[in-house]
Amino acid sequence: MPPLPPLAYFRLTRASALYDILIITPFATPWTFALMYPQLSQLNVILGGAPLPTCAPVQVLFACLLGSLVLLWATLRLLRTSLVLGRFDASGRAVFALWMAWALAQGGMPLLWLYFVPEVLWAVAQAWPVALARTAGRLERRRPHLTLVSGQR
Repeated sequence: MPPLPPLAYFRLTRASALYDILIITPFATPWTFALMYPQLSQLNVILGGAPLPTCAPVQVLFACLLGSLVLLWATLRLLRTSLVLGRFDASGRAVFALWMAWALAQGGMPLLWLYFVPEVLWAVAQAWPVALARTAGRLERRRPHLTLVSGQR
């Protein structure tokens, strides 16, 4: 498993952030969620599942809270790309994939496969080894609060 050069890893981390922004934006507000939810329900039916149940206001609230937080997290990774943020994102994606796998095991939501597969692939990609220069590696070991940030030399 050959390690990625740091600049390639930063491009990968930014690409995952852009993907998140595109995928999660409809979940960010109650209005965008209300426009998107029927489309998701219809897609779930097309994929062989049942229509999604109507959401109560508290469920919409949690969807929008999730959407807002993921948008903020993706923006941070896009603007301040670093090895550390990429690794944290890989861990977060693994947790999200775990809960999606649990929901898939409950049945009736084939739509989740469209979110689950990319989530796993992004997690694996961002957990991939990165080839760090020896001096940068020593610096990171001595001062763990310093991170290798895109654009730094």
